[in-house]
Amino acid sequence: MWCDVPGLHIYQIYYSQESRRSLDPGFIPLDNLDNERPDWREYWPIRKFLLDTALVDTDYYGFLSPKFRAKTHLDSATLHEFVHRHAPAADVLLFSPFFDQSAFYLNCLENCTVAHASLNEALWRQCTSLISPGFNAFGAVMCSANTVFCNYLVAKGTFWRSWLQKCELIFRAAEGHSGELAELLNAVIAHGGGSAPAKVFIIERVASVLLASERGWNVTAYNPMGMERVEQRFGSELIMMDALKLAYSVQGYEQYMQAFFQVRQFILNRLGISPGSTAVPAVSADAPAVPDTSG
Repeated sequence: MWCDVPGLHIYQIYYSQESRRSLDPGFIPLDNLDNERPDWREYWPIRKFLLDTALVDTDYYGFLSPKFRAKTHLDSATLHEFVHRHAPAADVLLFSPFFDQSAFYLNCLENCTVAHASLNEALWRQCTSLISPGFNAFGAVMCSANTVFCNYLVAKGTFWRSWLQKCELIFRAAEGHSGELAELLNAVIAHGGGSAPAKVFIIERVASVLLASERGWNVTAYNPMGMERVEQRFGSELIMMDALKLAYSVQGYEQYMQAFFQVRQFILNRLGISPGSTAVPAVSADAPAVPDTSG
């Protein structure tokens, strides 16, 4: 049975009876059997919940996909313990996988545009101008302290309310089905062995843009190196790169970023990837170059 603790509401989405049987019993099942809009992936059931529920500002909510344990190697007991340990000070708690990707790239938007050529800088600039006007998302330095993959976060009602407001800007633009932005958002992007509309990848990075552009949120991240092995190819370098970005975010000294790019170039040289190449580096020995960040 799920953790019945007042103020803590961690849901896990299911799409079929098979996916329901795979859920962690410590999470609250969130029914998406009707799956009315599969083109929006996890955003659709999360959106329905947030629109239909009167959120308590100080309560914690989370909406996880059935793949949560497979991607993070964490169970509900570990997640609940971490939330309780850091509540009520933390507004947002991150459980984001793919440490190698968040460490290697300057930010999750660069990661996305390198992995998916169709999600180009022009599309991102249009979207971020909606989400956070005036914020230079491509120049932002994101690290494990503010990068979110797969929407794997637990946050207070206040954050989810703000997140929904930002996501709805993208939702309305896509649902308008008119103009260049709608066309780009609804374009189908190849991903792994399948495909998904571009809007799915945009929505999944709204939380990262929100955390990077609004510094008022108190964020605590679960140790990303506690979810995946880092005793892998370039493990020490990846830890160093994340630490350099974190140090720059706190102190702003350019030497930290100069060192970050030097370490990154070292990895590219070792991989034999030339400057300006569009190849996506698989910096982890046991991970694909393009991880499955779609929930």
